Amino acid sequence: MPPADQYWSELRSLALESGLHAVAVTSAEPLQRAREQIEDRLARELVNGMQFTFRNPLRSTTPTASVEGARSIIVAARSYDLRDVSDTGEPSKYPAKVARYVWHDHNAELKKSLEVVKKKLKSDGHRAVVFADDNSVVDREVAWRSGLGWFGKNANILLPGAGSYFVLGCIVTTADLPVGSPLDDGCGPCVRCLSSCPTEAIVSPGVIDANRCLSWLLQKPGVFPREHREALADRIYGCDECQSTCPPTQRSVVAGEVPVTLTSRHRRHLDALWMLEVTDVELLDACDPWYIHERNPLWLRRNALVILGNIGDPSDAEVRRVLDSMLRSAEAVLRSHAVWACAKLGLTDMLTIVDADPDEMVQNELAHLPTCRDDL
Repeated sequence: MPPADQYWSELRSLALESGLHAVAVTSAEPLQRAREQIEDRLARELVNGMQFTFRNPLRSTTPTASVEGARSIIVAARSYDLRDVSDTGEPSKYPAKVARYVWHDHNAELKKSLEVVKKKLKSDGHRAVVFADDNSVVDREVAWRSGLGWFGKNANILLPGAGSYFVLGCIVTTADLPVGSPLDDGCGPCVRCLSSCPTEAIVSPGVIDANRCLSWLLQKPGVFPREHREALADRIYGCDECQSTCPPTQRSVVAGEVPVTLTSRHRRHLDALWMLEVTDVELLDACDPWYIHERNPLWLRRNALVILGNIGDPSDAEVRRVLDSMLRSAEAVLRSHAVWACAKLGLTDMLTIVDADPDEMVQNELAHLPTCRDDL
């Protein structure tokens, strides 16, 4: 077996050749700082029902719980900086915006590259397990501790000279590799991400309140909070605002090209009306890489109704027809959000359909009708 430094150099070269943009190493010791931060967010009720690494803090911050005898963690970043790529689908009448990181299934590509490195480790007699988009490891903390990047005030990891448009993944391994150390903060006094958040969800540098974060509210089941519906604007999945206003991210230069061609399956927008009319199978197929609670398209349609209230044209017969259909839906969640959308569009004459609706959720919306949109 070659010396640790030489072996890591070989693994690093293999990782970069396989399509990863940056890699680093830290030890497999417990992520104590991350555990304390998770417990702090839970105690302050900033989690709002999120699970993932919050579900079992002890497990997600103890790498050896996933790989017995682990000594090192290789952490990798793959760019999703596709800012110059255009949609390949049909033009959309009411485009619902998809966050940049899911224009394509970058996590799938990330895992493929990590598997190449894992295969090399295992062939050399080491145990190695890949974790990407996985609740077993707090990958951002691993990335920080390894020196791959620093924590921005928006709680994302920023890579020097490359910003934060990256998905992260890890290989936890029994191999003993040379570790990196944390970088100095690269944000300085800049607070653009804090002021750009549509709902002021970044309550202090590096601390996100999931009760206000649009990315989480779009995924969480139940009623979309009334106080954040206008701020949602035209977003259907995720929110890029705190990254798109970040100077280091906007100045980023990522070596090489991201080998991605967008298809009708993975694109920058989906049509809000289309989402309310197609079958469950068609909708879920179009949104296949996304996290959707219990794979239930109900939550996607709920979000589309909020978007329609924000950007729809009340004089459009198609809009009225779809809203009429939603007011008659068997799902109270859809009826209630259709009530809000109608009111925002000034279509209160349509609400007689639900005047006697027995559902408390619908009646609550009728009792708190919003004012008509300012642009109407």
